[in-house]
Amino acid sequence: MLSMNNKSNLLTTSVVKVLLLSATLIGVSANSALAKSSDTPIQFAKGAISSTVTGQLKPNENEHWYRFHANSWQYAIINIAPLAGTSETANVGVLHMPNGTQNGTKGGIIYQGCLPVTGTYRLRIARNLMATQGQTAGYSIEVIVLPKYASEPLCEYL
Repeated sequence: MLSMNNKSNLLTTSVVKVLLLSATLIGVSANSALAKSSDTPIQFAKGAISSTVTGQLKPNENEHWYRFHANSWQYAIINIAPLAGTSETANVGVLHMPNGTQNGTKGGIIYQGCLPVTGTYRLRIARNLMATQGQTAGYSIEVIVLPKYASEPLCEYL
């Protein structure tokens, strides 16, 4: 039978473990959702609904982050394509939403749908670590964000 002191120590240890796990999960979520000053802004020309950005990951880089602002219920499409002249393609894209959720996939259209909240969206571009030779990986990203009036018919049934 455990003494009262041992029960208290076990309880304290369990509470500390739960608090550490909770703090870690909160930190990971905050890291995903909050825009960082090192993120590269995606700029839209006045009146434009799309913007194209090209980039390269050096052999020692695995990812690059971008950011853009959008409103809730705007329809967005994000496409990743190879960049000519590079030996590999960074083809993994994940869109991190201001509410902490994320959506993405490998290559091609990595997101297509109605944006859930107003705020700053973060876009992570990465190399596929299962299919890399450690070379320079290029990419071209096209981000299309429709204005509210054009998004309404596409988002009204969601």
